[in-house]
Amino acid sequence: MRDVSGLRRDREGLTAVIEFLSAFTLFLMILTAFLSLAQMQMGSNDPYLDRLDRSAVLGLDRLVADEGWYVPVVDGEADVANGTSAWHEQSAADLEEGRVRAGLVVDGVLDEDRLAALSKVTEQAFAAGLGLDAAFDVHLRIDELDANGSTESTVFEGGTTRIGAETSSRATRLVVGEGALYRVSLEVHDGGRASSVLQVTEVQPHPDDGGPEWFEMHNPEGFAVTLLGWSFHVLDGRDTTSHLMLDGLISGGGVAVFTGDANTQEAGNATQVFDLGVFGLLGVGQIDVLPDDKGQLRIDYTDPTTSLPATRQAVIWGGDTGHILASGDGLTWNGTDLRDMADWTVTGTASPGDWTPGIGA
Repeated sequence: MRDVSGLRRDREGLTAVIEFLSAFTLFLMILTAFLSLAQMQMGSNDPYLDRLDRSAVLGLDRLVADEGWYVPVVDGEADVANGTSAWHEQSAADLEEGRVRAGLVVDGVLDEDRLAALSKVTEQAFAAGLGLDAAFDVHLRIDELDANGSTESTVFEGGTTRIGAETSSRATRLVVGEGALYRVSLEVHDGGRASSVLQVTEVQPHPDDGGPEWFEMHNPEGFAVTLLGWSFHVLDGRDTTSHLMLDGLISGGGVAVFTGDANTQEAGNATQVFDLGVFGLLGVGQIDVLPDDKGQLRIDYTDPTTSLPATRQAVIWGGDTGHILASGDGLTWNGTDLRDMADWTVTGTASPGDWTPGIGA
């Protein structure tokens, strides 16, 4: 028969085993929790997603870190010596030809002049200036917030939406402005850049003062849009006169006037003026290219990645269209359905460069 001291030793040994197992179980629980937390912090550990995340964060950091920088390009070479932080004072054409890193913050405050100048930068130049991978697309949105932190108004929105994107990443930062607070959101994704939407909004085939023929084109995007790949075709029932744009751009939210003679053209508030008379697409004086009685102005876009042209818009007048033009009359779009000629009206009051959505007749 075992003595009392033996039983005590057995009990103490069992207690030690139980305490060890309890401590080991607790250790495993802590280790599991730590690994789970580490996995949450590391995300999917997918290198491609990590690139997207870094691009969004670093791109936004560069955008709101300082005032930005512009370097002109002369004869294909970067003129570093004449670089300047006053990128917002350059023309849209110079920004397109040079190298720009858009920056919005001066002395810790969002600068409204630089914010407005984003409309002079194309999406491609904006992304390249922030050092983003050429395979990625961007969408930038800047909201002014009210006292409760809710969106009061969107002061800028531009870029490619993520429709069709498989993956995306967004970085957001609050930035103080002059008497206002802004939320700046930069989204980077792989959705594929959608071809830009430009809109012919007014056509003047027959000015009654012998002035140049003209039409205007509106860019509804926030960023500037390059005209590379856009082409214009004038059809008069017998012949077709065409011109393919190889350069030029239209500022974000701007209206460009295309004319038969830039020297005598009234441009109103146009952001850009392009002379197509030198290419024979538009006439002036006794030279008629746009038909007075019956004709069509067709607008095509050729995607550089496919080289396949697609008709974006056709403005038709005369014949059985119901749009009969007298001397001095033009056609203006009311801002609804771009492809429906019922949303175009005949006007005797030309307004080159000053298009605003009107009321359909």
